[in-house]
Amino acid sequence: MSISLSVLLHAALLGALVYGWMLFRRPPRPAPTLAIEARVVDARSVRGTQQTAPQPAPPVEAPAEPVGPPQPTAEELAQREQQRAQQQAVAEEQRRAEQAAAEQAAAEQAAAEAAAAEAARRAAAERKAREEAEAQKRAAEEQQRQMEAKEQAQREQDLKRSLAAEEQASKARAGPALASWQSQIAARINRAWLRPPTARPGIECMLNVTQVPGGEVTEVSIGECNGDQAVRESIEAAVYRASPLPPPPDPALFDRHLRIDFKPD
Repeated sequence: MSISLSVLLHAALLGALVYGWMLFRRPPRPAPTLAIEARVVDARSVRGTQQTAPQPAPPVEAPAEPVGPPQPTAEELAQREQQRAQQQAVAEEQRRAEQAAAEQAAAEQAAAEAAAAEAARRAAAERKAREEAEAQKRAAEEQQRQMEAKEQAQREQDLKRSLAAEEQASKARAGPALASWQSQIAARINRAWLRPPTARPGIECMLNVTQVPGGEVTEVSIGECNGDQAVRESIEAAVYRASPLPPPPDPALFDRHLRIDFKPD
């Protein structure tokens, strides 16, 4: 739109220049002739008067010719005023268009700057969020590594204690203490056994006994046994009656699962 207004303004200015040049080139109007008034006098009417020599008439100055282009007429003045008004209107319209274009450009630039600032703010926020997430991830990984290292150290300590206890228990079981403890358990079961009528001499049964710390019996099963069903049931009942079992002389000898070779008298 601004380009079309500029073209119209230049066309109007060019038309005004052409019109002024044509006015300047118009031929000048003919100068008006000077009218001289005269009166005829009869010689008789002036007879007797003193004859005087005729005085020469003073020279009559011709009016000065106008210099430059002729004065414009009212119609020309009106046309010029109309052209001036049109030119002013075109100039005002162009000024308004240019102002509107400038305002639009300023608004677009402000919007672009605002969008760029918002994009920069979002990018900074996203970068900060990523950095915080990475920092949290590193902290979590470090905490996980510390926990794993602590658990590993705890497992190693437990393993060392277990190995030490197992070594001590092995040493204890290799000695007479284990046999002595098992003999005490078998004697308590023998005292609690109620011999059934079908029991014959020379009974030998392998007992599988499960206990908890403190000697409380939780489960009993009969393995190899040369007695009948009544003998088996009576021996199993005797084990529960003997609970709690006597503690080992060395805590390292304690075992939840015992195998007792029961040979009653």
